[in-house]
Amino acid sequence: MSVQLPPLIDTHAHLDHQQFAADREDVIARARAAGISYILTVGCDLESSRQSVAIARAHPEIYAAVGIHPHDAPQATDEGMAELARLISEEPRVVAVGETGLDYYRDRAPRQTQREAFRRQIGLARSVGLPIIVHDRDAHEDVLQILVEENAREVGGVLHCFSGDIAMAKACIDLGFFLSFPGTLTYPKNEAMRDVVRFIPTEHLLIETDCPYLAPQPMRGKRNEPALVRHTAETIADIKGLTVADVSRITALNTHALFGIGEVDQTSKIAYRIRNALYLNVTNRCTNACIFCAKFKDFQVKGHHLRLDHEPTVSEVKAAIGDPKDYQEVVFCGYGEPLIRLDLVKEISAWLKEKGVRVRINTDGQANLIHGRNVLPELAGLVDAISVSLNAPDAQTYQRICQSRFDLAGYDGVKDFLRQAVKTIPTVTASAVAMPGIDIEACRRVATELGVEFREREYNEVG
Repeated sequence: MSVQLPPLIDTHAHLDHQQFAADREDVIARARAAGISYILTVGCDLESSRQSVAIARAHPEIYAAVGIHPHDAPQATDEGMAELARLISEEPRVVAVGETGLDYYRDRAPRQTQREAFRRQIGLARSVGLPIIVHDRDAHEDVLQILVEENAREVGGVLHCFSGDIAMAKACIDLGFFLSFPGTLTYPKNEAMRDVVRFIPTEHLLIETDCPYLAPQPMRGKRNEPALVRHTAETIADIKGLTVADVSRITALNTHALFGIGEVDQTSKIAYRIRNALYLNVTNRCTNACIFCAKFKDFQVKGHHLRLDHEPTVSEVKAAIGDPKDYQEVVFCGYGEPLIRLDLVKEISAWLKEKGVRVRINTDGQANLIHGRNVLPELAGLVDAISVSLNAPDAQTYQRICQSRFDLAGYDGVKDFLRQAVKTIPTVTASAVAMPGIDIEACRRVATELGVEFREREYNEVG
């Protein structure tokens, strides 16, 4: 019996390359067999852009980008730019301008010519409403300067085959750009690149091969091809503590958001899987309006859409869960405060415990304030673990960042909830988001004083 592989998208390939001339159809077939759902083949000059468009026209799973690589920057004349514009206007399967950018490593074109070609292609992208694919090699400062000066945020795009450090990554993310990683991420000595992947939110990640170049470690030194993008996905999953299925879902959503490629499931999720746990989204209501909460930007968590069109009933939650024995644990979390719906949480938890399933609740810790009584004894025997968002070392800081409807009493309520929780719940953890300006060590000391475990949560990383 064959195992169904999670589908993946190679967002940067060069299928027009001469190395694929003899077996291009076989390469595409192998990608399809390996579960690669879509491929973006990218032009580097006028001729390769034309060829990329022709390949995309012949294969429904392939899309094209057209552009002029910095090595070929002299082609970005008025006539060259008109040719790119023509290709875009005639072929709807062209979804980006690129690759363009700067290459100060090989310097095959004068740097001023590269910069002008880069600016012109950003302008083209703006005029046709497409994102850009940016090549950056040893030119970080100038690439960022041009992206800012040309207001590239308006078009969006990706730094492909990202080679910068964490500071560069942050600057690109601040511009709204995605970062894409190839097989070099798998190289044993490339810990600096893996550190960048650890740092950046998954919502800004893409994967690619850049084939026929940069084959992953198991095939290093050989020709790369789209089927091998799975090695990069596996490495990202390992770095991020996710599954390949998680990486597949997240990068598919990111690819769709940037290029419009593929289809994504935007139905509201009551139950959603991350790693080997099932999370339950039972309300979008909350007693806090935390300034770091991602739902004020969108309702996506690890590729799942969590905006509810109604609050689910007990029967709807059970139906969404299915067989709970498939998961390591079931977690009440979602994009709201689950203990607002205390009765539902108790009923579902009792049902789960009957089936021998571990239950955890992620909460803001204000349930006793909400219900006007200590609700924790009601959860005894039903809940194995509870994680409480402490988030600050004092009431004033907490109110500034969490904006509780209970004002300064909210923080005292959270601390009291933690004190009471250890009396009835086997595992109690206080957590804090490591956002700028928050003294994490002071939060840890508060947790220690309360007699609970402490966990630091990454800023701008949800789920």
